Amino acid sequence: MNFNFGEVLTRAWQIIWKHKVLWIFGILAACGRSNSSFRGNSGGSGGNGGFGGPTFPPQVMRLFQTIQENLTVFIVFGCIALLLIWAVTIFLGTIGKVGLIRGTFQAEAGAENLIFGQLFSESTPYFWRIFGLSLIVAIPPLIVLAALIATGFGFAISAYGRNGAASSGLLGILLLLLGCFCLLIPVMFVIAMIVHQAERAIVLEDLPLLPAISRGWDVFRTNLGPIILMAIILAVIGLVVGFVIALPVLIVVIPAAIAFAAGQEQNWTPMIIMGVCLCLYIPVSLVLSGIAAAYVESAWTLTYMRLTKPQESAPVILEANA
Repeated sequence: MNFNFGEVLTRAWQIIWKHKVLWIFGILAACGRSNSSFRGNSGGSGGNGGFGGPTFPPQVMRLFQTIQENLTVFIVFGCIALLLIWAVTIFLGTIGKVGLIRGTFQAEAGAENLIFGQLFSESTPYFWRIFGLSLIVAIPPLIVLAALIATGFGFAISAYGRNGAASSGLLGILLLLLGCFCLLIPVMFVIAMIVHQAERAIVLEDLPLLPAISRGWDVFRTNLGPIILMAIILAVIGLVVGFVIALPVLIVVIPAAIAFAAGQEQNWTPMIIMGVCLCLYIPVSLVLSGIAAAYVESAWTLTYMRLTKPQESAPVILEANA
């Protein structure tokens, strides 16, 4: 099949640049992901705060003491807060993804303006199907990973304190588990590609959950070359963009950590400056991540549309749906 990658990638950028409301849905979709480059780097920087209790400011020590005295209350409210944040994040992330799919489709159909409120309300009916799809594809790998980890811990505990033969057997089991993890990588890649197509089958063709999965498999199976190559292209673009977004964080965190360590953890000024800079960078990072997410989802939507509708009949179909 003659698939024009350049046309899809160019058109995706044209759509998100013209309809900047899609950036907002991209921000929502990016916030719903656990692999945000900024959160990953800024979360790792928190461990540089030093460990010596006496070096903390008095206000921080009083806070630690208050938490220790009311530990149960803080744990309960912390768990409730985490659950609420998780629920809101899942909802907004899913709506963001659906909004990007619908927005791209409407823009490609000739819509001159995309209204946020209208697009948001049109996306909510698809929430449970998209959320159910994510559960269906996430639960089996989690079960397999849990079984592998439990098996490894079981053999480690059973071989603890035994002779060298048991240790050798444990090493063999660990190598086997490592091989299983490596085998999961291509499996998860295939699942991710099917999910991309199934999500668009749900939103663009209004299919129920299980028929959408079947449709996603059919599209992936009959278009292996274009889909795999598009995944590689978008992965490379994602890596480059992720590095660019993370670079300012590294520029701020690394010098601050070095200065803090050189001051023997007595001077908190570098850490305060780092914290202020990171807080100021959060909005910029969210916008950049949102643009990147909008571009990727738009490119996948256009890919699905090009693969499932003949190019010459696409304008007729889109006009009929507009």
